[in-house]
Amino acid sequence: MDKKDLKLLEILQRQGRMAVSELADKVNMSDTPCLRRVKKLEQDKVILGYGAQVDPLKVGLNVVVYTSVRLTEHTDQSTALFESTMAQLPQVMECAVVTGAYDYVLKIVAKDLVSYEHFIKKSLGNLKFVASIETTVVLKQIFSRTALPVDESPID
Repeated sequence: MDKKDLKLLEILQRQGRMAVSELADKVNMSDTPCLRRVKKLEQDKVILGYGAQVDPLKVGLNVVVYTSVRLTEHTDQSTALFESTMAQLPQVMECAVVTGAYDYVLKIVAKDLVSYEHFIKKSLGNLKFVASIETTVVLKQIFSRTALPVDESPID
């Protein structure tokens, strides 16, 4: 990946619906080679997709929580089942394996705390291999980035 690819990624992360001609102008290329590069980035799974960023508050999702989960067992079967179950739940926005006292951290959205409690009781709480759940409620989201700093030099 060269500087042109990184510049394309930087721009597309912020403006994914930009016309190829406008994108090509911004990176000082002609349309066809620009489109070829974008298609290659998509084919190589560097670009995973395009989508609208939606304000959760405007669609009634007023609560964001980070939920730490510890499993009772760490077999391939139980972790695969947990991960596939989390992927099926639309309220779970992120799922990450972590080190420390817990095995997973989930980012979950809900209409309100009552909805979140219902989600915990009906979804996570029903999984036999979940040993414990700890919740941290976000009081105020200061910022949330979706664009990766691809144009920045690596931090030493």
